[in-house]
Amino acid sequence: MDQFQSEINRKLDELAPSERKIATEVWEHRTHYIKWSVKAMLLWPGCVRTKYHMIPDRIKEEARSRGVQVDSHSNGPAIMSFLLAGGKRPKRSNNQGWHIDHIYDGKFPWATRSRSLHAVKDGRHFTQAAGLVAVHPVAEALKDEHPHFAWLLRREAHLRFGYDPDGVFSEGIDEYGFGK
Repeated sequence: MDQFQSEINRKLDELAPSERKIATEVWEHRTHYIKWSVKAMLLWPGCVRTKYHMIPDRIKEEARSRGVQVDSHSNGPAIMSFLLAGGKRPKRSNNQGWHIDHIYDGKFPWATRSRSLHAVKDGRHFTQAAGLVAVHPVAEALKDEHPHFAWLLRREAHLRFGYDPDGVFSEGIDEYGFGK
């Protein structure tokens, strides 16, 4: 068993049995609870989360031409990046879309690290589709509360896109968080 899986199992064992059962069930059926973009894409280099954004004309034009709503709200550029990179955002029962979440949210540093990337504060990562997921509310709660679940998502981003801004899965990473 590799070091990653050992750490994930250790974190899973720390959960109450009922939480462990739910987390395991959701991960086993992750294609129902978590949606990824089709490709990695940094929509707007240098953009970080603010209350409102002045979206550049080139991004507005691309979004409109592809049927993606221009959104200048705080997480709007990240949502646009996810959708423009081929991500799908299912609807909730209240007809609102699932949240688009950053899997690197500054929480849960890896066991051998003192900190983890907080993507919304870094212009190389806020609009990077490889670090974004559309997430069902149940999976969102697991990601926000349980380190093992957050790290399963981060490993999946590495497997899909080579995206590893904390440098846990790669021997080296470039300035945009991709393994060399």
